[in-house]
Amino acid sequence: MVCDDSAVIRGLISRNLETDPEIHVVTTVSNGQMALNALSRHPIEVCILDIEMPVMDGLTALPKMIAAQPDLQVVMASTLTRRNAEISMKALAAGAADYLAKPTTSMALNAAAEFKTELAAKVKALGAARRRAAGIAVPHSNLSSAAASATPTPPGPAPRPFGAPTMPGHAPAAPAIARPVGAPAPIGAARPASAPGVKAPLSFRAAPTEIPEIIAIGSSTGGPQALFAVLSALKPGLAQPIVITQHMPATFTTILAEHIERASGIPTHEAAEGMVLQGGHVYVAPGEFHMTIEAQGAQKVVKLLKTPPENYCRPSVDPMLRSLIKLYARRIFTVILTGMGQDGLRGGEAVVAAGGSVIAQDEATSVVWGMPGAVATAGLCSAVLPLAEIAPYIRKVATRAAS
Repeated sequence: MVCDDSAVIRGLISRNLETDPEIHVVTTVSNGQMALNALSRHPIEVCILDIEMPVMDGLTALPKMIAAQPDLQVVMASTLTRRNAEISMKALAAGAADYLAKPTTSMALNAAAEFKTELAAKVKALGAARRRAAGIAVPHSNLSSAAASATPTPPGPAPRPFGAPTMPGHAPAAPAIARPVGAPAPIGAARPASAPGVKAPLSFRAAPTEIPEIIAIGSSTGGPQALFAVLSALKPGLAQPIVITQHMPATFTTILAEHIERASGIPTHEAAEGMVLQGGHVYVAPGEFHMTIEAQGAQKVVKLLKTPPENYCRPSVDPMLRSLIKLYARRIFTVILTGMGQDGLRGGEAVVAAGGSVIAQDEATSVVWGMPGAVATAGLCSAVLPLAEIAPYIRKVATRAAS
């Protein structure tokens, strides 16, 4: 379902989606009340929901729609302004599955190939998640990436945990990797595979034995809520700086940094060129720039790069990790949280080769087990943990060597 008060935009989005043979737009409506009413009349898996509409706006309609159909996957779509970014953050907290910035005019929308491709990929991934959550077998399909339409990528996210919303991710979906069965495994223990596609249990590296000098976190779809959970539990007091690359557009990263500081109490900054890293502070890569760190004398400072996207996104986790290796080598501790794609895999390989450590969020608590699944199944991790166990593990490693 496409819900937007502009008939022109509804038509353009619907036609763009239906150029993909795997997507069928069953209805289009012009306000939130009509969207709510449509849920009982149509078999809707995914709704593209505008924010500003008459009668009932998207933020008002969203919780009503999810209450009526808890497995509905909602993608908020609106123009990228600070006000809309704030509203979208509230929508994600209320249960929206994702957000996508619309081009500002119908002409721009008609010409925006990246928007069309990314929207179709999100719709297919979220539709697949809904069907998997309902116990319906979902075959692998080829989702085009925004940067390379010929690149095959399977459909994406694991079922969304109730109340675990997501935020924009700009990477294509990575293979959906089977969730391990049973209770979380002890740190360092292998987990059995639950379905075809994973031929062997995960293998683990030794837990870190040195206190790291920096903590690096990478995340994408589902990342903001995961970041809030981890950093709120971590709380102020660590000696190390924390650097974060979350796949988000400009404006959103400003809002994200503000929300992290409010949620955690940790001083948090949207990184700026030349900013000096301080222990106990958090630095979020700004949208549209790769965040790297370089040495200037005894100080470590932020260097922002407008180099081409990596892994189809900018900011990207890999350039951040590469830059850290030059400065910290084996004293890097890396955390890969929920997200589409494989960003962080190559950087994680380089971190491990330099003697540093990587952990990942487990599939059961990830909205999408693409990024964490990539490093976990590559054998790079010293632990693959449920979200609630990540902050205690970070604190243990950051304050004394893990046993």
